[in-house]
Amino acid sequence: EVIMEGSSVTRFKEILKVFTNYGLGYLLGKKEEKEKKSPSNLRKAFEELGPTFIKIGQILSTRQELIPEEYIIELSKLQDNVPADDFVNMSKVFYNEFNKDIEDEFLYIDKVPIASASIAQVYRGILKSGEDVVIKIQRPNIKETMKMDFDILIGLSEKFTKFFKDTVVDPKEILLEIKASTERELNFIYEAENIEKFRELNKDSACIYAPFIIHDYTGENVLTQENIEGFKVNDKKSIESLGYDRDDIAKKLTLSYFKQVLRDGFFHGDPHPGNILIREGKICFIDFGIVGALSKEKQEELNSAITAVANEDIDKLTDFVMNIGIKNGKTDRELLYKDIEYMFRNYYTTSLKNIKISVLFQEMSDIAKRNNLRISSDFTMLIRTMVMVEGLVAELSPELNIINLVIPYVKGYYKNYFFEQFDVNDYLLKGYKLTRDSLNIPSRLISLADTLIRGRTKINIVIEDKDKYIDVLNKMVNRLSFALVIAGMIVGSSLIININPAPRLYGVSIIGLIGYFGSAVLGLWLLISIIRSGSLK
Repeated sequence: EVIMEGSSVTRFKEILKVFTNYGLGYLLGKKEEKEKKSPSNLRKAFEELGPTFIKIGQILSTRQELIPEEYIIELSKLQDNVPADDFVNMSKVFYNEFNKDIEDEFLYIDKVPIASASIAQVYRGILKSGEDVVIKIQRPNIKETMKMDFDILIGLSEKFTKFFKDTVVDPKEILLEIKASTERELNFIYEAENIEKFRELNKDSACIYAPFIIHDYTGENVLTQENIEGFKVNDKKSIESLGYDRDDIAKKLTLSYFKQVLRDGFFHGDPHPGNILIREGKICFIDFGIVGALSKEKQEELNSAITAVANEDIDKLTDFVMNIGIKNGKTDRELLYKDIEYMFRNYYTTSLKNIKISVLFQEMSDIAKRNNLRISSDFTMLIRTMVMVEGLVAELSPELNIINLVIPYVKGYYKNYFFEQFDVNDYLLKGYKLTRDSLNIPSRLISLADTLIRGRTKINIVIEDKDKYIDVLNKMVNRLSFALVIAGMIVGSSLIININPAPRLYGVSIIGLIGYFGSAVLGLWLLISIIRSGSLK
């Protein structure tokens, strides 16, 4: 039972009303007409309920392992454009953050926002030092509103099991994960740190750029950064009129993303055209509210997987899927291997240049799900990001061969990785250990032979899922015992009828007839149970 009071009760009633109006009351345990349970109704309800639900919907739309495909398609259409809040209210947020009046701190500020979303509004301004900047200001009380919504939803999380495809997934766990992600996004200091990390990782790149941060006017609720005056990366008219080469832009964008993912382990997680601009010959990334991060181990696994794709190494790809998956149940490696082998068999007739990495990884994700493996959220974000990047690249340069770009890059990565990781002392130590262990091999072989000759060898046999087989054996023995009891009843009833003791019905012993009847009922019940179990061949 969820305990709420005050404004939480009012908000809960509003959520319930909106869900019911759109025929989604079944998510909260109410009975609804089946035809109303449409994905578009869920999207409309989320948009009406505001920022918390829009954020949840946007994140769920990237999590193919959690919800049905039709919901993913619909939730990806969520619109985050809302009417602008009054500048006076937004300036109070700035004052509360820095104890300074926004109009006193800037040489000029446009009071009409250039962008207005559910969480923040963005204004253009000019510093007193002359730099052209943009100021991102969080909407008043948005943190409190979203916290209250999440608390209500987490309290009701048990009701949402009907929405998720896999009941192994805990809705409360998902909501807590989204809440943590949203709280981080609501702290603009983290976004500023993301931008600075990206700038540091790409400082030696001549064609990749991100805006610099104005630290004096950046805090939890306000982010001030350089204004990037450019055009969208897919603006073909501007590309042609300003003399840029679309193929060159597509190639540089692709290589930049592979560097971010495979070498840096830190990538921009929302690469739609509005977040990638072209300015003065550079590809500029903006809006770092969503970023992806991969550990060194996962980077190496990913590099290994791409090499395995090029070499058609099914074993390595199977290991890759096993390593990145979270087990939801029993996973049979042989069945997983066969699924991946079957997938590759479909690619054998396809030219390497026609293979899309995002599609390939998505297919492997689907195979993982069929084999009781749930792909971790960081790889799910990566798949979504690669889909978006490949879409942009295809729009800019349809003939660009992405797989031919990435494979030489991965080979170069391994070459550089070897030299970067090469340590003379480390290899000397490993050589010493190898030599020492090699000297012990003859004595160990003699010990093994002696154990075999003297009959002291033990062989351990491990039976997987033994409980399952024991359960099958128990059922078989129980049915056999039951059948023997029925057979005994039939034989006994026949003997009784042959003796024909009283009482009698139409000259036949009633006791014998009851025995026959009971045997018939029990025999029929046994037959039905065997048929229902699917074991009757």
